[in-house]
Amino acid sequence: MQYAPFIPTDCISAVYRLEDVTEGYQKVRYDHALACQHLTAADARLAKLMARSGPFVLRLKPTHSTFEALLESIVYQQLHGRAAKAIHGRILELFPEATPTPAALLQLSEEVLRNAGLSAGKQLAIRDLAEKSVAGIVPPLTKLHRMADEEICARLTTVRGIGIWTVQMLLIFRMGRPNVLPVSDYGVRKGFALTFGKLRPGMPVTPADLPDPDTMKRRAARWHPWHSVASWYLWRACDLAADAETTKRRSAS
Repeated sequence: MQYAPFIPTDCISAVYRLEDVTEGYQKVRYDHALACQHLTAADARLAKLMARSGPFVLRLKPTHSTFEALLESIVYQQLHGRAAKAIHGRILELFPEATPTPAALLQLSEEVLRNAGLSAGKQLAIRDLAEKSVAGIVPPLTKLHRMADEEICARLTTVRGIGIWTVQMLLIFRMGRPNVLPVSDYGVRKGFALTFGKLRPGMPVTPADLPDPDTMKRRAARWHPWHSVASWYLWRACDLAADAETTKRRSAS
């Protein structure tokens, strides 16, 4: 499975494991040791998953601007990783020092963006992002860091093509916010089913296997204020299940 640079589309990618972290990625600023202590004491079943998964090693991708991060997110939507990376690279080449800005993007023609590989829909989305950035609706990163999660979600989801899930991934993997629970994320839902439901490694996943948001929120109430850390471990549950299935196949061959 292919992954966007900071938004895992299913479950956590090996890029977030300590041994594979890209140079320049940063540690979270919150006390993750305290978070793990809290979660271990608050939820025995989650504690078992955490023990099997090992240390919490989430790293943050360096982010130069809100605009740049969301531009990358829009480019990667609904594309496999290699194709998205190539298109994103061509877009960066359109800007001095490969640093996109809202004003500079608005000067680019439709033909230039199309030749870089952007669909008509994504062109509309990134132009809307640029316009809202210039207008101040999308705040600069310095201001974003002073805002509450809920306010960030409300502001950024006004941009065409940016939904709550995209903002939540920004909060977790770019900004390092500790208390985000992405209940619509497939990997988090699957990890929840593996940890608290009847789903087992190797079993086909059906819609009935996946928890609804209310079920997840009821369980997650005990994880507050460390939902991001718990979510990371739920992504890890997917990795562990995939590893177990791979081992089983190798043993059978």
